[in-house]
Amino acid sequence: MEDNQTAIIEGLLFAAGESGISKEQIAKLLEVPTSAIDGIIEDWKKELEKPERGLRVMESKGVYRLTTKPRYASIYKQWLNHQKNTKLSQASLETLAIIAYKQPITRVEIDDIRGVKSDQAIQTLVGRALIEDAGRKDTIGRPILYATTDEFLIYFGLESLHELPELEEEWEENMSEAEAFFDDL
Repeated sequence: MEDNQTAIIEGLLFAAGESGISKEQIAKLLEVPTSAIDGIIEDWKKELEKPERGLRVMESKGVYRLTTKPRYASIYKQWLNHQKNTKLSQASLETLAIIAYKQPITRVEIDDIRGVKSDQAIQTLVGRALIEDAGRKDTIGRPILYATTDEFLIYFGLESLHELPELEEEWEENMSEAEAFFDDL
């Protein structure tokens, strides 16, 4: 059963992304005491230390995250630089348009507007430095607020957000005008 628990924890950390997941949350989901999680994760960390593995588990302030190994950072940076030179996906453009017009905004608020999850699009936009963490919303759970960056303005040739085109009042229902603006640039 421990192997299955390790696999479940691995999947949870992958799905949690940069937000991570606490030991208490993992224990609750696996229906085991929190003390059992320490042993499972320590054994898994040893497995991940092998040279043929590219990931590691990091713990910070009681939250576990799955990250890449620093020794391969130069290769990851090459890939990220290549990604910056490729076109943004439709999902990323939608997400970026929502953030540009509604910032600061949380992932859940973006998901509500889009009607689908935006985790991957947000990750892509953060990776390209087009959006950034703009603090925390003062509400339950203190979710991350996202806003555009100066890199966003440079990427789209804007001097300020005031240069974004005016949209219809019900723009959330008709994103095509905003998407067309970002697509054309």
